[in-house]
Amino acid sequence: EYNQFSRCEQLTTVDLVGGAHNKTIASLHMDSWRTEMIAEINRINQVLPNTPADEKTESIKRWVDSVIDGMDHYKAEHHRYVKEALTLLELALWKAKLAEKDENFAEGRTKKVKVDAESVRKEKR
Repeated sequence: EYNQFSRCEQLTTVDLVGGAHNKTIASLHMDSWRTEMIAEINRINQVLPNTPADEKTESIKRWVDSVIDGMDHYKAEHHRYVKEALTLLELALWKAKLAEKDENFAEGRTKKVKVDAESVRKEKR
């Protein structure tokens, strides 16, 4: 069992160092996701001052799990949105390709008709 902070009565804040979490939060797709994750990261510093010393380790562990779960959730949502966007793009490309083929087919028939009309005129001369 974890108990690293059990006797840390004066532990009231957790400061994340390195800034990696800032880049991760900034990469989230939607503003609401970023806002929610920032609030969750900052929540520990509101909880710790009122947490009894023997519960600090468990409180920090729950907080870390909550932050990781939130990021995992938003990562999965991001992947779902990307997959949906790729599907829409693929459908749009197929539609454009079909429209191009139809256009080329129609142009080919028109050119063939013009060429045939010219060859008939030449033959009559």
